[in-house]
Amino acid sequence: MSKMECYQEKVRESRSNSSSVKLLKSAYTSSNKYTSITLKTTRRPPRSQFHIHCEAPDFIILSGYFAQLVVHLPISRLPLKRLSIHGKKSQRRCIIYAAAVSMSQEAKTEPGTGSYRSSSEASTPKKVMVIGGDGYCGWATSLHLSNKNYEVAIVDNLVRRLFDHQLGLDSLTPISSIHNRIRRWKSLSGKDIQLYIGDICDFEFLSEAVKSFEPDAVVHFGEQRSAPYSMIDRSRAVFTQQNNVIGTLNVLFAIKEFKEDCHLVKLGTMGEYGTPNIDIEEGYITITHNGRTDTLPYPKQASSFYHLSKVHDSHNIAFTCKAWGIRATDLNQGVVYGLRTDETAMHEELCNRLDYDAVFGTALNRFCVQAAVDHPLTVYGKGGQTRGYLDIRDTVQCVELAIANPAQQGEFRVFNQFTEQFSVNQLATLVTKAGEKLGLQVRTISVPNPRVEAEEHYYNAKHTKLVELGLKPHLLSDSLLDSLLNFAVQYKDRVDTKQIMPSVSWRKIGVKPKTVSA
Repeated sequence: MSKMECYQEKVRESRSNSSSVKLLKSAYTSSNKYTSITLKTTRRPPRSQFHIHCEAPDFIILSGYFAQLVVHLPISRLPLKRLSIHGKKSQRRCIIYAAAVSMSQEAKTEPGTGSYRSSSEASTPKKVMVIGGDGYCGWATSLHLSNKNYEVAIVDNLVRRLFDHQLGLDSLTPISSIHNRIRRWKSLSGKDIQLYIGDICDFEFLSEAVKSFEPDAVVHFGEQRSAPYSMIDRSRAVFTQQNNVIGTLNVLFAIKEFKEDCHLVKLGTMGEYGTPNIDIEEGYITITHNGRTDTLPYPKQASSFYHLSKVHDSHNIAFTCKAWGIRATDLNQGVVYGLRTDETAMHEELCNRLDYDAVFGTALNRFCVQAAVDHPLTVYGKGGQTRGYLDIRDTVQCVELAIANPAQQGEFRVFNQFTEQFSVNQLATLVTKAGEKLGLQVRTISVPNPRVEAEEHYYNAKHTKLVELGLKPHLLSDSLLDSLLNFAVQYKDRVDTKQIMPSVSWRKIGVKPKTVSA
């Protein structure tokens, strides 16, 4: 293959009754030998043409507009004139037209298009469905994508707001209803965001939403995302797994049945990996055992019923990529902190939620609120627990990069989505120093660890793939901590200090329904 070079083909199918063609799994076993070709219908014939003989079992005829065909081309064969791919039972022919462009040639990704293309090529805005678009990460992502000229639809059952009512919790920042949020965004930006209110565990609702909106990409935030919530009692553990696993299965079936070319961008978690005593790779690890070598999914060591649901999701998605040709990107996200993005800062009605309680609040956000109300920072156990962290501005940037550079047909990609690693003790020290600059008297206490986890351990996780796609991280800085602390001080009258101390125990979870202590 030393004389081979990969080329990206932008292929347009001629107007006819023939459908798009997809080469099945055999072509994807050695992806470095092939180049990606996108098929679509068009009215104008491009420059050169070639014929593809479409036959079972090597080929499928699709009813949709887009598909992927993978081939490899010698340098000497370009520009491409004709290519024939033969099967054993040649019966049907599909004529397509091709214009070859070298992948080494500079290409750019334009906002809202989500694909590599030359500057002369026309494009329509990409349609992105954000499941869970009313939540902490989902709302910021929906506005960011809309601002980048994507056509956005939010799917949400608003259950996250219900959790607050059930448990007596509230966001530090006042948040508007989803309807008022969308109306305000329309008045400020002139851009519409469609809204589908319903439960993705209801397949009839989800299928109608997918058929109505016809997304090019689905960003899936729509899961119960709290480890402590999943450990409150049996009913919450069951709900977490049912909601997350069945909801994701429904999304996969909806894509297969109604939008086969759609790219699934799924929010996973770094917590799937646990804290192994070896480096954490991005999704896959190459091992040699008894003289044989293979690349396998990285071992999973989930530490709650929530994290276990994410592991099940990853396995289900990987299987459907292999079996059905789904294209998917799993973003194993670290712990998110921060409040403001460019879009949520535009108006108070666009303000994002910020959780500080022991059930939904993340470590850095919790510490900043605790410092603002003169509550000791609650370090669980020894405080050596180390994790990957990222600013919410990088969450939205990572999702956009994944959409703009989609997975291939049948590919299950895994990106580790975080920018820096900190231990809990390191975060407490940073908040203490930042608080002192603002005149706050910040104290730290060690509280019994309610979780079952290593409190001192090795941790080194790889996170290069999103940087290679163009991620420009917002690293944790004094200015960001100042901003978070100032927000916490501004809204400190909304803090319910009874919600700060942990009340959910991993070891004491039982079958009797309970609420968080009020």
